[in-house]
Amino acid sequence: MERGLLLRLAAAALIAIFVWGCQGTSSAPTLPPVTPPPVPLQLELLTVATGFASPVDLQQPSDGTPRLFVVEQAGRIRIVQNGTLLATPYLDITSKVESGGEEGLLGLVFHPRFSQNGRFFVHYTRRVAGVIQHVIAEYAQSSANPNLASTTERIILIVPKTPTNQSNHNADQMAFGSDGMFYAGFGDGGGGGDTDNNAQNPNTLLGKLIRLDVDTTPPAGQSYVVPPDNPFLSRPAPANTIWADGLRNPWRFSFDFGVSPVRLILADVGQGAWEEVDIVTRGGNYGWRIMEGTHCFNPASGCSTTGLTLPIFEYSHAQGDDSVTGGYVYRGTRIPQLAGTYVFGDFISGRIWGLAQDAQGVWVRSDLLQLGINTVSSFGRDQAGELYVLNYGTGSVLRFHQVGTP
Repeated sequence: MERGLLLRLAAAALIAIFVWGCQGTSSAPTLPPVTPPPVPLQLELLTVATGFASPVDLQQPSDGTPRLFVVEQAGRIRIVQNGTLLATPYLDITSKVESGGEEGLLGLVFHPRFSQNGRFFVHYTRRVAGVIQHVIAEYAQSSANPNLASTTERIILIVPKTPTNQSNHNADQMAFGSDGMFYAGFGDGGGGGDTDNNAQNPNTLLGKLIRLDVDTTPPAGQSYVVPPDNPFLSRPAPANTIWADGLRNPWRFSFDFGVSPVRLILADVGQGAWEEVDIVTRGGNYGWRIMEGTHCFNPASGCSTTGLTLPIFEYSHAQGDDSVTGGYVYRGTRIPQLAGTYVFGDFISGRIWGLAQDAQGVWVRSDLLQLGINTVSSFGRDQAGELYVLNYGTGSVLRFHQVGTP
């Protein structure tokens, strides 16, 4: 059975189990104890707000307000203001969204100049004439009420789930780089083992990371501009927007602006045995479905790694960690010992880890926290660099906090 983003309702227990693009059964794994981190760092998660329905993303615009914006899978964006969840959604597009399983409203990003232009972008899935489509669309904040968005939609990009129209592997993240360009990721289109071999097909956006210019006025009839330094300009549109190939189900990527050059760190959900974390660079090919992590997948042995970029870190499913959830490098001030550490987790096991390079440059993982089974749907970062995590099962937002500090 393909382990996608499966939503199972146990009728007796009414427990939602949400599996982000994994392989196997959805029964809760038996977990070994979490070992302490190699430094005397004691962390806890403080509840910021509750009452969300299936939260999948958290973002904060750079507008000077303390508002946190939380995406609910069914198609709503909710505001947390000064610790209170506002009753009226910021945006409600449930009528447009095909939701359930791995489908829904999956991502949100605010324009870097949101305080001036009010622009933001969403990614959702819909079904048109039976065909599942990825939609990236632009909205704007209401000029009359800063806690409401305008309902006017401008579609930037539509990516159909072809040719076999699978409903899983819709993982997405959108972000603006330090270059001002708009980046977005797409899963491989679904099915076990990349049914359609989309990730290695240079002419589809499925299984890719793309890069667009959404600020320059586009030519008539177009909704974006292809940056002239994109690596695959010779590919036919829209494949000329591709920044990197060979992804399976990239459930969250982020930029670390605290290093030079800036790093784009991406978590790619594995198939049946391995989860991986990649540093993505211009024109890179990250191996799927030729490889799963650093291991041959198709073919099962003897695969060539020529032209492929291997992950900086991988972990197996042997201990019940089955579906990676990407996070952020910590650049806040409340937890100094966490500075420079990439914080990420696993949806299935609920473990949360730190990943950092040692003196030899080797990426080493340390255990930080245990949230709970089938819970870690996404991480968030505010403008101060402080980190949050979404508990999908309880519908809550939690903030990372060092024990014993204010």
